[in-house]
Amino acid sequence: MSLSGKVAIVTGSGRGLGLAYARELARQGAAVVINDVDADVAAEAVRTIEADGGRVVAVVAPVGSTEAARQLVQKAVEAFGRLDILVTNAGILRDKSLLKMTDEDFDLVINVHLKGTFTCAREAFTYFKENGIAGRIITIGSPTGQRGNFGQTNYAAAKAGIVGMVRTWALEMKKAGVTANAVIPVAATAMTKTVPYFQKAVEADERGEAMPAFFRHDLGFGTADDVAGLVAFLASDAAAGITGQAIGAGGDRLQLWTHPGAAVTEYREGGWGYADLIENFGKLFGDKLQSVGEEFLPLPEELKPEPAEVR
Repeated sequence: MSLSGKVAIVTGSGRGLGLAYARELARQGAAVVINDVDADVAAEAVRTIEADGGRVVAVVAPVGSTEAARQLVQKAVEAFGRLDILVTNAGILRDKSLLKMTDEDFDLVINVHLKGTFTCAREAFTYFKENGIAGRIITIGSPTGQRGNFGQTNYAAAKAGIVGMVRTWALEMKKAGVTANAVIPVAATAMTKTVPYFQKAVEADERGEAMPAFFRHDLGFGTADDVAGLVAFLASDAAAGITGQAIGAGGDRLQLWTHPGAAVTEYREGGWGYADLIENFGKLFGDKLQSVGEEFLPLPEELKPEPAEVR
């Protein structure tokens, strides 16, 4: 099912995951608006998609403000006559543990990831509703937003918030026929390149080789292109009935994440006072408390990172 005749905006698409999403949308027939804060990076992304045979223009602007969101939608309409698809991928990292994280570190990440997703989605939905278009809004979450990660208070808050907004938008946009979903990618990025655990996978990818099966299958860790197919699918007419979902993609793995729900429920007539909780909480919930953070499988011996002096 082709995306021919459709027009997509992909924020933060000058390189990495965002560029992979934009290239796949273009390969499937959509015209694409590239977005990056660096004019040279955006221009190179445009050349890449044009070399693939795609139709593409660029908007150089930092995502976050309403003005930037309007600029993106206006560019799509001016260049290609309409808008059908929004992919909100733009983001930055300012990783620090809680006591070292500044107000600026927190605000910058929230502004780009969370507010940028909000302003762009609001602008796109306005256009969809005014023009009777059953559009697609595809946001980008993270395993960090689902389970937490050390040193990423700001990023975890933003990514968890994005999934919360998607569930709300699925309700608000249903009557207009617009869908909203979150993609949870697990892929080699500039961030994962710095993590020794993924060294062998990243090195294989950089050599143009397939990543070892342990990473692709057991961990669900792969390349940006492994995620791009899901983004294009959610943008298609085939996904018209899918909304409000958080769907993970990485390597050979596809996952449907659950919505938060009560793991255990207990009742006590008259409610639960302080003394009641002191007496009963451990017995009721002690072995059922939920884990936090990602737990990686032990690396096979042949995939363990080499010591720095060997490299």
